[in-house]
Formats: sequence, structure tokens, C-alpha cells
Amino acid sequence: MKEVVSIVKEQFQNWGIIWRISNYEDKASYQNHYLGLAWEYLYPLIQIGIYWIVFSGGFKKGGDLNGVSYLMWMVIGITPWFFMNRAILDGSKSIYQRVNMVSKMKFPVSALPSIRIVGNLNSFWTMLVFSIALGFFNGIYPSLAWIQWIYYFFAMMCLMFALSIFNSTVSVLVQDWQVLLQSIMRMAFYLSGVLFNFQTTGFPAPFVRVLQLNPFFYIINGFRESMFNQATVWSQPVLTLVFWGIVLFMLLIGSHLHYKFRSRFVDMI
Repeated sequence: MKEVVSIVKEQFQNWGIIWRISNYEDKASYQNHYLGLAWEYLYPLIQIGIYWIVFSGGFKKGGDLNGVSYLMWMVIGITPWFFMNRAILDGSKSIYQRVNMVSKMKFPVSALPSIRIVGNLNSFWTMLVFSIALGFFNGIYPSLAWIQWIYYFFAMMCLMFALSIFNSTVSVLVQDWQVLLQSIMRMAFYLSGVLFNFQTTGFPAPFVRVLQLNPFFYIINGFRESMFNQATVWSQPVLTLVFWGIVLFMLLIGSHLHYKFRSRFVDMI
């Protein structure tokens, strides 16, 4: 636990640098494109259009979505997924790609995954605003339940940090891990309820309960239930305990591995 506290403390102590570097890297990534940073916002919107066209005639037939249009249901679910997917994949490569830079300056290696997480927030906010605007057109207006987004956003950031610390360290130790992680995230996309509703697709109840233990499902479903005012944070205490148990476990393992090998990262790479 001492290792976890130390790593979290490093993030707060270097928050200003993390924010500035993440903004710089975003601008640098798109400086040679005509539309520049606009692609940061256009890409997820284009993907939404593709998924809506392809899947709206298929998976939505799995059952009733409680009066919510499939497009609205899908968009609010895919918003956190896009962020989590990119944050995890980018975070897994953060140490491998930048460790030589921080080895020459007084800057904690543990902050590198946070830079990639923060760097992906711009597209998340854009997607969330788009989801809210789309909700207005579908007769969905702000309610007190939307306050729960604060909790789910915090939970999402904690999950991203825990997974990024773990993945970024393992990627240095085992370079094949990045390739495997991409396959895992592709599978998680379909097992997290992004495109179809588990409870209305005819899956056996025990199988549905197992799928709901997925931490990505917890976040995605939480954003949906909050927007559609369908449930509260404390309505599923078991899933909440499982989620935070997974976050703590990954943070403990990731922090331990990070501290054990951080002094050897440069040599390993």
C-alpha cells in the first residue's frame, strides 16, 4: 500500500507538468494535418456514425431499451468506451516510448501514463457534450441523476490509472504484451455492453451476471443509467464492490511492479 500512496502522490505533485506535456503532445500529434486538433474530435464522431449504421438494424432488435432510441443508448455508452480504449492502449506504451526523455530530467516515470490519460480527455468531453445535445433532440433533459456522472468519471479515471500503471510496466518487461492487449481490448469492446444490451439479448442469466462483473461494463452502464435516470450508484452494491476491488488489486500489483523495476527501465528498453 505504501507504493500505491507514493505513486498517487507523485501524480499530484507533478500535475502541472502532466497537464502541459499532455497538451503539447496533442498539438504535436496533429501539427502536420490540415484540420489539426479537429481530428481529435472528428474521429470519434465518424466512428459513432459507422457503428450506428452497421448495428442499429441488428443488435438493437435484441430487446426493449426502455423507450430509449438505439442511437442515444449507443452514443452514451460508446463515449466512455472510446476514452477508456485509447487511454489504456496509449498508457501501455507511455513508459516504453518516453522513458529516455524522463531519465534525463527530474520527473517521475509513473507520471508518463497519466500524461496519456489526460491527453485523451479532450475527445471525451467533446463526445459527452455531443451525447447531451443528442439527448435534447430525443427528449432527454438534465436531471439530478446526472450528478452521478461525477462519481463515474472519478471511478473511470481511477480504473484508467490503475490499468495504465500495470500495463505500462508489463509492456517494458514483456514487449509482446502490447500486441496481446490490443486483442484483449477488441474482445472487451463486445463484452462490455457497448453495442448491445446483455439483459435483452436472450443470454442465460448466469452468463449475464458474469459479464456484468466487467469493470468497463460498470462504467458504461453507470453513465447510461445516470443519463436515463434508471438507477442510482448504490442500487448495485455488489458490482460496486467488485469494481473497486479490481481497481485496488490492479493498482497494488501495478505499483509493486513499477517500483521494483523502474530503476531498470532504461536498460530494459
